[in-house]
Amino acid sequence: MNSENIKKVANQAIEQLITALNEGRSETLTQYLAAIGRFHRYSLRNVMLIASQKPTATHVAGFHAWHKLGRFVKKGEEGILILAPIVRRKNENEQQNETDESSTAVGFRAAYVFDIAQTDGQPLPEIGGVNGDPRECRDRLGKFVADHGVALEYSGDIAPARGTSEGGKITLLPGQSPAEEFATLAHEVAHEMMHRDERRSSTTKRVRETEAEAVAFVVCSAIGLETGSAAQDYIGLYGGDAKLLGESLEYVQRTATQILNAIGADDSSAPPA
Repeated sequence: MNSENIKKVANQAIEQLITALNEGRSETLTQYLAAIGRFHRYSLRNVMLIASQKPTATHVAGFHAWHKLGRFVKKGEEGILILAPIVRRKNENEQQNETDESSTAVGFRAAYVFDIAQTDGQPLPEIGGVNGDPRECRDRLGKFVADHGVALEYSGDIAPARGTSEGGKITLLPGQSPAEEFATLAHEVAHEMMHRDERRSSTTKRVRETEAEAVAFVVCSAIGLETGSAAQDYIGLYGGDAKLLGESLEYVQRTATQILNAIGADDSSAPPA
């Protein structure tokens, strides 16, 4: 595949992503956002309480919140103690609402939450993933990273993030499928290429995440991976949309094309007919 064809494939992938973003949130993303909305943001005090009692906890919620998510606390599991505010409305004649600005905390009470590992039931909704076999393109992308002087490491400490970019170093979460690891690496490479110069200070996180994920989508699509709604969902999580992507087209196209040229994306990279 020559440079002109690579540019054409990149443009087609970008148009496809713009169309998907214009259609709004996918059903997967809607379900995911509804689920994570049931996980409260705890105060530092409660975060420390949770960590001291169950250091491995990842997603915690109350008994009834888990029930609404289709999951049930296992028999014999002990709850994790937290401090819940006792809230009363300033006008006691109105209905109590803990989130209302007209309410105030008058004290605290003991409450119990449970980690997802203490529950059984329906799996939590997840945003779209990438599937397929990147074949030799994964090693080529790794070489591209090394050739640019960027260190590539693996660490479970970055969880739940799948990858991080720190300017000269990319860290990946171990245990990802080959397709997911390739997509994550492409996303972080895009950050290294687009957001480590003067553009970083002139762009928001929303812009940077939209651009990086769009590049990853183009690269993954070009080598034949099944992307589904993965890029659309990820961009949606950061509030990105088709308009924002349209304003970044030049950067996305140039970066994706450079990566595809570097990893030798050709006809042999495409899946068999």
